[in-house]
Amino acid sequence: MPDVAPDPIAAVLETQRVELESELDRLTATRGEAGGISFGKRVGEGTSIAVDRLSSVAAHDRLGQKLVSVRRAQEKLAEGTYGSCDVCGEAIPVERLEALPYAVLCVPHASKTR
Repeated sequence: MPDVAPDPIAAVLETQRVELESELDRLTATRGEAGGISFGKRVGEGTSIAVDRLSSVAAHDRLGQKLVSVRRAQEKLAEGTYGSCDVCGEAIPVERLEALPYAVLCVPHASKTR
């Protein structure tokens, strides 16, 4: 495991988890506000709403994936395996963990999942 102090990491991960959950709740609530979309002869506004919804769905999915990683990183911190790749078990470089504290995969394995 890389030499990274766990207390600040735990605080960063918890802050990220709370912010992500809040943003996901906001996006979920926003989805329900738009109501039905009517696609008649004048698509205009309906198309705009549909595009906004697609963007919101994509954002929701990305945030959801990030939240899964944050929660997994919190589990790994509690287990004492934080900083090791979930796939190969090798140490994740400190620089990667500094940039992405919720990283649970090394660079080679993270690039394979995209």
